[in-house]
Amino acid sequence: MQGNRKILVVDDAPMFRELESLFLARSGRVITASDGSEGLAIARSERPDVVVTDLDMPGMRGDELCRRIKNDPDLSETPVIIVTGRDDAADHAAAVEAGADDVVEKPINRVSLIQSVNHFVRLAMRGLVRVPLETDVGLALPRAEAHGRSRNVSRGGIFVETNLSCPAPDTELQLSFTLPEVKEPLEPTARVVWRRFEAEGLCPGMGLQFLQLDGEAARQIDEYVYERAVAEEAEPTPSPA
Repeated sequence: MQGNRKILVVDDAPMFRELESLFLARSGRVITASDGSEGLAIARSERPDVVVTDLDMPGMRGDELCRRIKNDPDLSETPVIIVTGRDDAADHAAAVEAGADDVVEKPINRVSLIQSVNHFVRLAMRGLVRVPLETDVGLALPRAEAHGRSRNVSRGGIFVETNLSCPAPDTELQLSFTLPEVKEPLEPTARVVWRRFEAEGLCPGMGLQFLQLDGEAARQIDEYVYERAVAEEAEPTPSPA
């Protein structure tokens, strides 16, 4: 089944194309392109199951390639993973704004890349893996500050319960929260994707998508999610009584 899956890798650097192709060889049949224009043409002809593209390329950048894929009626459901090359929170934001389904940082972590591709390709899942995270979260808007409590986190975002009157979707906030065993707070910007209004037994809250997220913070979240996702998979399933 995995051999029938097609993975398109787009990168102008031959070394990275070869490295990513090697990493992903067991996840499906890897097709490569050396720039965004070639990648878009191949995507339209081959209809890959997932696209992995570098962000910073001459000509058509990875975020523009992602944007064109998402705006193409025949390709819009294709998951796109953007690889960012600099430890720059603005790069992460550019990838998210373009519609990337996931963002992976360079230097490429083999496990993270394989896990991300397999999540979309082999498991045929759209959203990213979420794991529990119970921690206080500071929320800063242009003219207001508030606090909340996170309930879960993924590589791409966080869910926060708060008594703050939840801002409208697409509102941007500054966050501040810590991960277990990490001393320094993480302070990404994020935008509201969806809201949960107060209901019986449920506190109001909001799903937030990370925007500006520096490389070190991305790696810390990546490790936290990966370790707990693996631990949950390893737990034995109770036998029926």
